[in-house]
Amino acid sequence: MSPRKLFYQYKWRFTLTYICILGEAALLLLFPWFIGNAIDDVLSGHFKGAFNLGFLGILLLVVGVVRRVFDSRFYAEVYREAGVTAMVQIQGEKVSVKTARLHMLAELVEFLENTLPELINTLIGLVGVMCILLLLNQKVFWGGVLVTGMVVVIYALSSKKTIFFNEQANDELERQVEVISQKNTVKLGEHLKRMMRWNIKLSDLEALNFSLSWIVALAFLVLSIIVGVGDGIDTYGALFALVMYVFQYIESVLQLPVFYQNWLRLHEILARLRQGGHNGS
Repeated sequence: MSPRKLFYQYKWRFTLTYICILGEAALLLLFPWFIGNAIDDVLSGHFKGAFNLGFLGILLLVVGVVRRVFDSRFYAEVYREAGVTAMVQIQGEKVSVKTARLHMLAELVEFLENTLPELINTLIGLVGVMCILLLLNQKVFWGGVLVTGMVVVIYALSSKKTIFFNEQANDELERQVEVISQKNTVKLGEHLKRMMRWNIKLSDLEALNFSLSWIVALAFLVLSIIVGVGDGIDTYGALFALVMYVFQYIESVLQLPVFYQNWLRLHEILARLRQGGHNGS
């Protein structure tokens, strides 16, 4: 079953969960602003800002809990329905392939339930933060645009390697049950060694990309504080809000490549599920 058919079949439930996700993202975006106002109010001897901050936190908690309780039950049903459909489509395949496909399908459902909401939160947060930074300080805003471009280039240069490593790891996964059934410890050891080899390569590539991106982001964080003070931000709350938004921006920018890596893996899995047959070498 393709993601498009899943969305169409459960369109109203998907709509409800995405409304909750958008609500969470909007509330999270307001936190630095409310924290800054609370600081300035308390320093002036008032507590309205602190009460508003507390109310915002409770509202976020309620929306988040309702969505997670709903999602756990909803996606359990999605996995059951999609799993039965997928097995019908590959009836003639080996048990090893069927088991691997069910495992891959679980990854797809996990992406829809956990990773996709995080991605939506991150995208909304990134766009919202950039709009707020444009209002607070244009120099910091353009610095953020430059950092985003640099991070995109870093990960784009390694995308082909990421796709290749995922293909090899999934090919090996589809052989797993067959290898185990042979009850040969030597072959099992070789199989597990190959599995771990591709996982290590993926991990090493991610570590390199993240390190380069973090150095760029850290330089931007330090420079944004210097620029903010130099441009005359004269209240603790306003400066704190600026720094918090910059840090929130950095979190979003560094998370986006992780989602991109997950999408590359998911895209390879979807190709196998659509194909129905074995995709290994």
